[in-house]
Amino acid sequence: MSIFRTLHRSILVLFAVVVVSIVTLVHFSISKIVAEQSRAQQESMSPAIDLVIDQMFKPLHIAETLSKSRELIDLMDIEENGEIDQSKALAMLQRLEQEFGMIFFIASEQQRKQINSDGTTIDLIEGEVSWYFKYKDSPRNAVADIGKWEDTHFYIDLKIYDDDGRFLGFFGVGKSLTSFLSIFDAYKREYGYDFIFVDNNDDIMLSSDPQLIAEFSDFKNLTQLPWFVTLDEQIQLDKNLNNQLVIVSGMDHLIAEIILGQFDWTLYLLSPLDARQTEISRGFIASVVTLLVVIFALFLVIYNILYYFRKDMQSNGVQFTPARLPDRLMVEQKYNEFMDQKRALAIVIIDIDNFTAINDTFGRNVGDEIIERFTAFLTSKVRDRDVVGRWSSEEFIILLPDTGPHEAYDIAQNLRHGVTTIQPPASHQNLFLTASFGVSYTATQRPMNEVTANADDALYQAKRDGNNVVRMQLIETN
Repeated sequence: MSIFRTLHRSILVLFAVVVVSIVTLVHFSISKIVAEQSRAQQESMSPAIDLVIDQMFKPLHIAETLSKSRELIDLMDIEENGEIDQSKALAMLQRLEQEFGMIFFIASEQQRKQINSDGTTIDLIEGEVSWYFKYKDSPRNAVADIGKWEDTHFYIDLKIYDDDGRFLGFFGVGKSLTSFLSIFDAYKREYGYDFIFVDNNDDIMLSSDPQLIAEFSDFKNLTQLPWFVTLDEQIQLDKNLNNQLVIVSGMDHLIAEIILGQFDWTLYLLSPLDARQTEISRGFIASVVTLLVVIFALFLVIYNILYYFRKDMQSNGVQFTPARLPDRLMVEQKYNEFMDQKRALAIVIIDIDNFTAINDTFGRNVGDEIIERFTAFLTSKVRDRDVVGRWSSEEFIILLPDTGPHEAYDIAQNLRHGVTTIQPPASHQNLFLTASFGVSYTATQRPMNEVTANADDALYQAKRDGNNVVRMQLIETN
């Protein structure tokens, strides 16, 4: 193993020297001022992502969590009673509005009536209320839309079903466009970016430019914008605008394209560039492409050398990587061994909060890196006798033998605090990781699915309580 480490370090040093030399030559002609400007532009991307998560994904996740509540489903299932208890519905909606600072509504399929948290009701008549019948027939269970034109709002509409899969209507949340424009304007003053959100028909749904906001369901289309029609015909056809340079109000702008899969929308960030930056950027891109080809070829050579050395020098003590953590089957086998040894056992199931949103927003590479860091953290914090495994794509499980429920709860709390210290990927330093924990325990021999079911229920309660908490559910004994 020492030979391998020596070879590994030597090659890495050689690789670093080559890379530093090439990069130094490429950057020699770039002035310090331009470098600082470019760095500031990169740093401003993180607040842009934070803004999207806070203003759009957060309401979506709140609505998704609330839509699964039994209170809401029972309230909307009026098959027996014939109509919704409007006073009860209004009280619930007003409570949610006060708690979350957004408007909420229920649209009943059986009663064909919409109840809003401001106390108003709307009869859902086909031909008069278009959104309901449009999205009812849509295959998507979550849609984003613009409406309430007298005070234009951004809405997230979620389909609600009963336990038999019968469509009950919509539950939704809305935010005034006035708040979006205020936030966009503050961001533009600080960072200089313009925002344009378009749907799959290229209609502009939200924008930092008030003149592009829809009025009374009259949406402006991306293809109508002056800068868009100046692009090459093939680029317009493919809608591949990422890293395109366009002229807006007489200034060069660089476009960054972000796909918002949850809404079936696309976000375009337009960053202004002065003439000098634009010229240097074009030349720099060509230099970087050549540089990357050289570095990639060198990396392949180094990787293959290390691969053949690693095959012959693997140690039994090598820690699991995320892909090699024990899977469900291996965890169940270890659980059964503990049961055969008649050992008391606590189980902790862990879910990375908002991991799906992080994956969709930042890409799978960032998601994979977070999983790696999260796994390294867990395996470094548990005791030698504990077992850490993968429970699902974003869930982990820990078996804690000879551990009581309260001790397991304290261990989970310590892990929860530790998760917040995990360093995010270098490219997204503003990412803040949290996790939710569900704890259960058995002192006698029981099937694993009985114990994990209670841990799952505890985890679900943690999610309903707002994430980043520990909940425990013990098995009831007769």
